Amino acid sequence: MFKFKYIKLIIPLILMIFLQTCNHNRQTIRLRQPDKTVLGLKHIKLRGKLRVSTDYNSTNYFIYKGRAMGFQYELLKALAEHLDVKLELNVENDLSSAFANLENGDIDLIGMNLSITQDRKERFNFTLPHSQSKQVLIQRKASVNDSVSVVRNQLELGDKLIHVQQASAYVERLNNLSKEIGRSIHIEKEENIEVEELIEKVANDEIDYTIADQNVAVVNTNYYPNIDIETEISFPQDMAWALRKGSDELTEAINQWLKGFKGSARYNQIYRKYFLSPRIEKRHKSEYFTLKSGKISKYDELIKKDSKLIDWDWRLLSALISQESHFNPDAKSWVGAFGLMQLMPETAFRYNVDEDSKPEENINAGVKHLKYLSRRLDKILIDKKDKLKFMLAAYNVGLGHILDARRLAKKNGQDPDLWKGSVEYYLLNKSKPEFYKDPVVRYGYCRGEEPYKYVNNVLSIYEHYKNTVSLDEISSLE
Repeated sequence: MFKFKYIKLIIPLILMIFLQTCNHNRQTIRLRQPDKTVLGLKHIKLRGKLRVSTDYNSTNYFIYKGRAMGFQYELLKALAEHLDVKLELNVENDLSSAFANLENGDIDLIGMNLSITQDRKERFNFTLPHSQSKQVLIQRKASVNDSVSVVRNQLELGDKLIHVQQASAYVERLNNLSKEIGRSIHIEKEENIEVEELIEKVANDEIDYTIADQNVAVVNTNYYPNIDIETEISFPQDMAWALRKGSDELTEAINQWLKGFKGSARYNQIYRKYFLSPRIEKRHKSEYFTLKSGKISKYDELIKKDSKLIDWDWRLLSALISQESHFNPDAKSWVGAFGLMQLMPETAFRYNVDEDSKPEENINAGVKHLKYLSRRLDKILIDKKDKLKFMLAAYNVGLGHILDARRLAKKNGQDPDLWKGSVEYYLLNKSKPEFYKDPVVRYGYCRGEEPYKYVNNVLSIYEHYKNTVSLDEISSLE
């Protein structure tokens, strides 16, 4: 009897604990949902960066001779300059993923050639158009060996299989066209593939048809002379950028900027460079068009080898060399720095190189100097999370000025091991008498803006290389 009463008391208690646990789990799940908060322009400016997804291809964003280029990249860069924030690019060639990232709040903007369709307008805000284009059919030109003629009439698309990028406006257009002609058009929706990759597949006889925007198609005729792009399947369509639904303040700010920028000489120059320039074909065929070759420069193998001496990602060392000399082994500055690594004469002497040394010797000497700076900083810095920024600044302007900036930071109650907002600030201001004449300063005047920009530029170039170039070997820096 006692046991029965005991069990009757215990069972309700167990049920209560079980229900509370279930409720706690439901709360935990809710906490993991994507952040739906729409940040305004003020928050983005306070954050200091605009997070944008764009696609990696031969028109929108790519690396050529070590430099970031592209129609979308240059437009987005101009926008970020106008907003006075840093541009943070996320490469995403899968449209479905880009849309999901935008809705989840992982990015602020999709900077691509997006058609403004009714379905998309229900999900997203759109800016004013940045350009216009028609949709065209991509097919191979007819040859004497072909048994199939070129499609010229949209009615002929019935029963054809057309491969298009998943979540693209081409899917909606083909569905509508299928209804218009009264015959089925078979659509193969391709995941994780870029439009230009599908164009290449048509050119290589792997598939028969795809769809592309006319301006992109025209550019690709320079690369694939066997493709035909004459058959239009749509009227001219506006191309714009997408933002999260409800981000009206940011949308309006971008629209106000676009109104002025689209009529400017800079916009016209950018558009001509990527869609009308006779240099397009030469760029595509270059050994240093990274999209096709995977190379940054002719010195990639030397850089990969020497980067191991300092345990760096070789793309970071490439970024430093790009900033220093743009990969020109004959580069010489007005202060006498020379070669790929822009070594000062006194530094070069220490490592037994001079202006007549080979490029590989110049790179090796620069890396040895970086290793020296690394060892010195290891002894100085207690917190090493910003060591890379200290190293880059010291390589640019000399370790003495960096140590001065650390002394100023410490004297003024700031963390001497922290770069942003601390040592960076004092280095940036070391050209002012009240800073370089301070008793703790030992190395005097410094044009602090130069190393400040240098660090930011090298790290920015590095981000571009990480976006577009694969890493053969993972280093501990990553």
